[in-house]
Amino acid sequence: MSYTTAIFYFFAAILVFAGLRVITARNPVHAALFLVLAFFTAAGLWMLLEAEFLAITLVLVYVGAVMVLFLFVVMMLDINLDKLREGFWNYAPLAGFVSVLLVIEMALILGSRHFGLDVMAAPAPHPADYSNTKELGRLIYTDYVYAFELAAVILLVAIVAAIALTLRRRKDSKYIDPAEQVKVKRNDRLRIVKMGAVKREVSGVRGEEKNP
Repeated sequence: MSYTTAIFYFFAAILVFAGLRVITARNPVHAALFLVLAFFTAAGLWMLLEAEFLAITLVLVYVGAVMVLFLFVVMMLDINLDKLREGFWNYAPLAGFVSVLLVIEMALILGSRHFGLDVMAAPAPHPADYSNTKELGRLIYTDYVYAFELAAVILLVAIVAAIALTLRRRKDSKYIDPAEQVKVKRNDRLRIVKMGAVKREVSGVRGEEKNP
């Protein structure tokens, strides 16, 4: 076993362990931290493939932005862990069946003739002036341009759907229109009513009042 292969299996073992802990950890904060560990180990695997741009993007975008946001949201919310885990064992058989199917599919795909070590060997070392970012951009906009555009359309639809859900009016919530608030004048909010003086007579019983 070569030095690179040993490092690959080391990172792969940590990645599998972190992925399992993400779905088995009882504390949501611990699950988020294990997901951060999974992202770091995946970045290490990208480094072994000499894809430095993808590795640093995974760390900066997912670990530096997305996971930090997840941690803040999880820590700020008052999550009832007991209620969150209700019905876990009821769905465990179905989840185990789906997991076994996914493992079998991955084994069939990765163990086929298209992904074997004899077909996809370790990448050859590149010179010092090799640009990983330039090569990635060339592949995305030439060989995989249709897949890239399809993924962009799917993300755009997801963004539009998320915005539409936030702008949806609910009957049980108050809706404020800023444009209508700006148009409001003083006379629309304040009305002065003139009333005549009212004289009250207090009887002998304390606290009892009579109106004239």
